[in-house]
Amino acid sequence: MDKRRFLIIVFLGLLLTLISSKVSLGQPALPQIEIGWTNTDDPEQVAASLRILALITILSLAPAILIMFTAFTRIVVVLSFTRSAIGLQQSPPNQVIIGLALFLTFYIMAPTWSEVRQNALTPFFAGKITIEEALKEAEKPVKNFMGKHVRNEDLRLFMRIGEITTRPANYEEIPLHVIVPSFIISELKTAFTMGFILYIPFLVVDMIVASTLMSMGMLMLPPIMISMPFKILLFVMVDGWNLVVRSLLTGY
Repeated sequence: MDKRRFLIIVFLGLLLTLISSKVSLGQPALPQIEIGWTNTDDPEQVAASLRILALITILSLAPAILIMFTAFTRIVVVLSFTRSAIGLQQSPPNQVIIGLALFLTFYIMAPTWSEVRQNALTPFFAGKITIEEALKEAEKPVKNFMGKHVRNEDLRLFMRIGEITTRPANYEEIPLHVIVPSFIISELKTAFTMGFILYIPFLVVDMIVASTLMSMGMLMLPPIMISMPFKILLFVMVDGWNLVVRSLLTGY
């Protein structure tokens, strides 16, 4: 029995010694990540570095690009108005609203992004054009998309403030710092107009329920508690989500 204990103690001692000295059979080597900058004369390595730098820049600006250059603003505002018009505060939740707005934005912007990929990204990655040329080619379809949905009043406002006196021949000649804020203001006005139209039928339901409760003498009962189920029923019966999404898609 003492011999067995002695062997166990010796075995544990050897095991602790191996662990403490970090000497173990078949121990895998831990990977190391190094970030550095080295000079090179190889054009392929320079092009690869520029591609990575451009990709990191695009990813860092992705939220701003998604909100300012696409249909995301109008879609998310209209969906938020729809939820508020029904009288619901947390249903559907914000994650669902934003997710639906993202996928609708991808659907609407698919032709524009396909043109950007065909005219700018593919030639740039193939080494046929420089990064400056790729940026110019990528601006053209985006400007054309924004120009189709911008109001002339908003565009003239920023051109006047920016002291741009020459009339551009097409949307591609308009600078980004002029067409982007004009597009955002136009999208907000369109979204608020659609939100006002969405509120009208639900406002009628609220007025009918409030008048009915007052005529019955039930003044202490909040009308919103009675009108909310009727508004949800009305929205479901007319297939409201289908109508709202169809209006958003056909608006582009």
